Amino acid sequence: MPNILDNIDLRLVDSLREMLAVSYGADFCVGYFHLRGWRKIDDLIEKFAGQPGQEVRVLVGMFRAPTDELLDALSVLDPAPIGPGMLKQRETRLVESFRHQLTLGMPDNISESGLRRLVRQLRAGKVKVKVFLPYPLHAKLYLTYNDHPAASIKAFVGSSNLTGPGLSEQGELNVDVTDGDATAKLKEWFEERWHDPYCRDISALLVQIIEESWAQQQPVSPYLVYLKIAYHLAFEALEAPREYRLPRLFEEIVLPIPTGRHSARAPDAAHRPGEPPGPPGGPRRRCGRHGEDAHRHRRGKDVSG
Repeated sequence: MPNILDNIDLRLVDSLREMLAVSYGADFCVGYFHLRGWRKIDDLIEKFAGQPGQEVRVLVGMFRAPTDELLDALSVLDPAPIGPGMLKQRETRLVESFRHQLTLGMPDNISESGLRRLVRQLRAGKVKVKVFLPYPLHAKLYLTYNDHPAASIKAFVGSSNLTGPGLSEQGELNVDVTDGDATAKLKEWFEERWHDPYCRDISALLVQIIEESWAQQQPVSPYLVYLKIAYHLAFEALEAPREYRLPRLFEEIVLPIPTGRHSARAPDAAHRPGEPPGPPGGPRRRCGRHGEDAHRHRRGKDVSG
């Protein structure tokens, strides 16, 4: 009889860890993969040889957000045919979602250590990650391989993604499968999708993403941190006039903004070489009557000379 693993009475992570401890390889097919959730099982992957059949292969199938799925379902247009451009777009979207994961939440030592272990395992070939691009694949399948003569394959099928909450926290519905015929068919199903020509190996990209994040092995120079802060501050200052506008009341009545040749961006044609440019709308003026007279006298010399 199969066991129900709902993370209440029995947790999937406990049963999965129990099987990984006596296994030499595993295959996972999930909709979503959280990089920080890998630390739930990463210590048991260290003993894998990193050779074909002796590694963990992770197939990730969801390259769209749930809202995008709803929009596609409600669309009156026919689906666009699958081509190289669409496949690249799907791959880029999914890769960027992994990058976005590392911008959420506060960094901590446990997550940092887990991400660094994942990088080492990816480089050693103990973990391989592919994205499935032909269509959204929302399946959740965990296959473990061992040397037991009666049940060399044990599978877990259900609703848990490869995330921290999916493995151990939130309510799920999974069952374990030990029947030889059933597990053989599940393995065949996985192999067909793993070797699909529209699958892409992103193991190297994941290494790059993690090493460019706060979990990288080498400490970041304070000077580079300063440059990054300065860049973002300058970018916001330059983009603000284009992205934000004052309400019309302030623009036209309360605080008129010069436009056209008198705008703040227009060059000040009246200033002389070597002098600082004047304010928008004309040259710099001094206060008081004598200042105005001196200004007129100087302007007269400029025109006559």
